[in-house]
Amino acid sequence: MQYINPCRERELDLRGYKIPQIENLGATLDQFDTIDLSDNDLRKLDNLPHLPRLKCLLLNNNRILRISEGLEEVIPNLSSIILTGNNLQELSDLEPLTGFKKLETICLLINPVSTKPNYREYMAYKFPQLRLLDFRKIKQKDRQQAQEFFRTKQGKDMLKEVSKKSKLSAAAALAAEASNGKTAAEGGRFANPEDMQRIREAIKRASSLAEVERLSQILQSGQLPDKFQHELEQNGHNGTSAVPAVDMDY
Repeated sequence: MQYINPCRERELDLRGYKIPQIENLGATLDQFDTIDLSDNDLRKLDNLPHLPRLKCLLLNNNRILRISEGLEEVIPNLSSIILTGNNLQELSDLEPLTGFKKLETICLLINPVSTKPNYREYMAYKFPQLRLLDFRKIKQKDRQQAQEFFRTKQGKDMLKEVSKKSKLSAAAALAAEASNGKTAAEGGRFANPEDMQRIREAIKRASSLAEVERLSQILQSGQLPDKFQHELEQNGHNGTSAVPAVDMDY
């Protein structure tokens, strides 16, 4: 169902359909400001197509425990994400959200992560543009206190620990995909940081929506298909920094 919501924005209501994973949202043709995926069975926030119009994601009461890397490339104008009643456990699980430069509202109520020590200070520190956290305003004094805390040894140690867990979580996620047979089915290898940067550059220079969506899927999966991998390596051997064009047929 689609309608104009009280904020006078176009909203797509996909609430309560027991959807297990996000797919086929490219069919919306980027016509919506808000998409409501509440009360479904989502476990991961991933597989989003290029939707630059999208500003708000409602994801209440799912089972989300992982947020994919690189989502800021496909929904760059996201300003609000409501994740009440999910299963995000660690502060490191929120690291993928730091890429959103326009994100002003986050709600993580009824997630284990919201009970972590120094949770609110961490969010104020890592999201300098954030205005509302769990429907409470972040004031200037909250930011100042967060800045002061993360200058201390305790704060610095906390940031190091979160960063370490974030890297371990990313590695575990890639290993899980491999164990599910994704590598065998698609071929290729997992992308390294240099590959990821090249893919981001390719997205910026993409000349079609189809190319953007394909590159975004590669970025989110963290795995390079055989042909794309070969072209990346060939460019590297030639000493160029050019990003290979993507063959949309594979």
